[in-house]
Amino acid sequence: MHNEIQIIIENAWEDRSLLSENQTTEAIRETIELLDKGKLRVAEKANNEWLVNEWVKKAVLMYFPIQEMKTIELGPFEFRDKIALKKDYEKLNVRVVPHAIARYGSYLAKGVILMPSYVNIGAYVDEGTMVDTWVTVGSCAQIGKRVHLSGGVGIGGVLEPVQAAPVIIEDNCFIGSRCIVVEGVKIEKEAVLGANVVITKSTKIYDVTGNEPIEYKGIIPARSVVIPGNRTKKFPAGEYQVPCALIIGKRKASTNLKTSLNEALRDFNVAV
Repeated sequence: MHNEIQIIIENAWEDRSLLSENQTTEAIRETIELLDKGKLRVAEKANNEWLVNEWVKKAVLMYFPIQEMKTIELGPFEFRDKIALKKDYEKLNVRVVPHAIARYGSYLAKGVILMPSYVNIGAYVDEGTMVDTWVTVGSCAQIGKRVHLSGGVGIGGVLEPVQAAPVIIEDNCFIGSRCIVVEGVKIEKEAVLGANVVITKSTKIYDVTGNEPIEYKGIIPARSVVIPGNRTKKFPAGEYQVPCALIIGKRKASTNLKTSLNEALRDFNVAV
């Protein structure tokens, strides 16, 4: 469907002199417009696997050099940037509370609520998701339907390297206050992360529900309930505690998908 603009963008990625040609700039701007409208995504799920559209990330990266710096005035506020802000929230059926900001080239589906927060270019936020106060949704992050990103959550962005997967939060997840999820980590559907859980690509994730721990990296399995933990690691100077994440159980069928974090954790006698 988008083969023609993909070829133009791939050629320009290999030969940046093509950025001066109208055909190239039009292809890049068309790609960003498609991202903004949700008709194209940086990553999408096919046959139960997430695939990265590298050429789309290339288009985002090349969008910056073809844009001019402009002053943006909003009432008493002034900004200076190369990327415009999203508009027409009423038509999109999106609620945006001051001082929430979403950049042009990010997608917000109907029913999304933005409390004072920030959504970067290339991000995709699906239907009915709550982006709570001081949340940051990084460039190209993929957020599913009916997700709750609690206050102060940091969802990492990724543009380079172009083959790197973005952070993916699947449908019906609850991400607790001050959680940080970065470096292409995937949180599968209906998972619950307790407050202050930090997950990077190298974070050790232990399922401690059985007699022996099961280790994961870069992924939280579906319906997992996760809390922050610590593990002992040896260094030349001695043994120290380093952060990890603990899977303490599975979200129960009896727990409503829209339940609060505290209710989900209470099933496992944990207060976070």
